Amino acid sequence: MTTVATDTGVGPLLRGWREQRRLSQLELALRADSSARHISFVETGRSRPSEEMILRLAEHLDVPVRDRNALLLAAGYAPRYAESALDAPELETLREGIERLLQGYEPFPALVVDGSYTVVAANRGIQLLLAGLPEQLLTPPLNAMRITLHPEGLAPRIRNLREWRGHLLAQMERQIGLARSAALRALYEEVAAYPLPDGTTDPDDREDPEPYPYFALPLRIEHDGHVLSFVSSISTFNTPMDVTVAELAIETLLPADPATVAYLHSLDG
Repeated sequence: MTTVATDTGVGPLLRGWREQRRLSQLELALRADSSARHISFVETGRSRPSEEMILRLAEHLDVPVRDRNALLLAAGYAPRYAESALDAPELETLREGIERLLQGYEPFPALVVDGSYTVVAANRGIQLLLAGLPEQLLTPPLNAMRITLHPEGLAPRIRNLREWRGHLLAQMERQIGLARSAALRALYEEVAAYPLPDGTTDPDDREDPEPYPYFALPLRIEHDGHVLSFVSSISTFNTPMDVTVAELAIETLLPADPATVAYLHSLDG
């Protein structure tokens, strides 16, 4: 179980989440079927909320599962959500399902990351893209953001690096806004400070204009003399009851043009 506790009362913690979500006490009360007066009493410590009330408020504030446990602990209750190791017996069905999904998606790339972008599983399509990277970047635990944006990682191979880098940093900023993760903030500051590789051009300076009408921002990456184009799709688990599962994300790279499909199938064949 999660054991992280806090000396701060649950009231200030709930107020912090409410302010972060930019909701008034009245707005939160209406959503949670309560009253602004009761919300005020909870936030100032004049009223001790029930376990059910804490979870209801956390649901309407979109508080991450890990932090819901912290709210319960701060109020003197036991954590509600387990935090299992990914290799724990109780997650065997999950692991098998993820493995089938990743293998079934081949030859196209797919991977699974945790809340700090540590790679916990990947298929052969991802291994294909990582071929030839320096040993120090491929030493476990692998981090998807570091591998992608490091000037000795995939960054020099990405043809639209400025656009893709901007997309990834914005994605991390949104996550930081939803969750209070010091580790994620530190990772963001690290990768945002990476210098751009020599020769990186602005989108308007490309010599190879994109002839294909992409339906979303593609990742355009070189591999063995070919430029492959992918659109990223990210899936998470609905209503997770375990902290570990709640923080997993499955990213699949969907080929964005026929040439990429044909090339990857030729390698797989």
